[in-house]
Amino acid sequence: MGLAGTIAGWLGAASRPPGESASAAPAEQKSTATVAGTLVFTGRDEGIWTERSYAALSRAGFMQNPVAYRSVRLIGEAAAAIPLVLYDGTSEVAAHRLLDLMRRPNPMSAGAAFVETLCGHLLLAGNAYVEAALLDGEVKALHVLRPDRVRLIADTDGWPEAFEYRAGTTVRRIAAEAPDGGPASILQLSLFHPLDDHRGYPPLGAAQSALDLHNAAARWNRALLDNSARPSGALIYKAEGGGNLSPDQFDRLKAELETGYSGAARAGRPLLLEGGLDWKAMALSPKDMDFVEAKNGAARDIALAFGVPPMLLGIPGDLTYANYAEANRALYRLTVLPLVKRIAGALGGWLGAHFGEPELSLSVDLDAVEGLSAEREALWTRVGAADFLSRDEKREAVGYGSED
Repeated sequence: MGLAGTIAGWLGAASRPPGESASAAPAEQKSTATVAGTLVFTGRDEGIWTERSYAALSRAGFMQNPVAYRSVRLIGEAAAAIPLVLYDGTSEVAAHRLLDLMRRPNPMSAGAAFVETLCGHLLLAGNAYVEAALLDGEVKALHVLRPDRVRLIADTDGWPEAFEYRAGTTVRRIAAEAPDGGPASILQLSLFHPLDDHRGYPPLGAAQSALDLHNAAARWNRALLDNSARPSGALIYKAEGGGNLSPDQFDRLKAELETGYSGAARAGRPLLLEGGLDWKAMALSPKDMDFVEAKNGAARDIALAFGVPPMLLGIPGDLTYANYAEANRALYRLTVLPLVKRIAGALGGWLGAHFGEPELSLSVDLDAVEGLSAEREALWTRVGAADFLSRDEKREAVGYGSED
């Protein structure tokens, strides 16, 4: 291996995180240029893009990216905290088997965890699946199925025929329609997908480029810290009459740099050079690279895909909302409530059919949403000050029936 190739490999090894082998490192294309006795080395990593599968987006997004993680948790926890109301036609129902089932879907999870899991699957996969455990034709429990384990099987006309659920080596086939024409034992919830008839498209898929950029920025910072928080540079050898370092001199110099000057614990240690060697650090200035703003821009794109105001995630540079309370109301009005209404509407109609009561429907109790307390207070103040309204009219204006 020549001098340029050896130093190029050395620089690549120094930039890898600790514990990562050379075989696991992504391939790099190295180029060298010689200018007035100066060896300059540059590297370009091949782009690594996240797949758009549920498992890949979950690992790269929810499990590794703090912006995606907090966005999913914020939406899911806010949705799970909204109380559901059951209606029989237009009349509210205070007690019903459907409400009991929603409070405790199965012995292993409560209603809040059930709704939060559904929201997480919709946000990360674009699809969510609920299976009803039936006993003598009656729904006894509800179970959420992982989207990556469910495969839709279509008939010759393209309509859903069955769902195949695979867990390990076990495969179950669940009919998309009941044989007697009743409701199926599985319910699919999906977000809009312009190019697929049966599967939804996840918000994180639209922010895939921003997700990869944000994760790459985090890896860059980590690698820079592991490399003494110093960028790569050029060793300039200035010998009288020209010439290069001998192999022994090169090996000794390489060993000294690796053992004495690499790693975060040795950051700032003075570099001792001899024999006409000179070290010139090379890096782009913050103005040229605009590194921090690029990372914050990617974070804003991720939050935008989920519908979360960046202010709620602590992302700087966003002045869309006047204050935190206004951003919180926007989160509920534009993101959380539409998602909860979608879930409640689908579950209410599906379970109502199972109970033989098609008039049943689930909705949300807006008066119990803490994030909208400021709106309720403003509404009650305006209605209370309206002298031209009677008491019953004021009650109806704020969502309550008359006292008669």
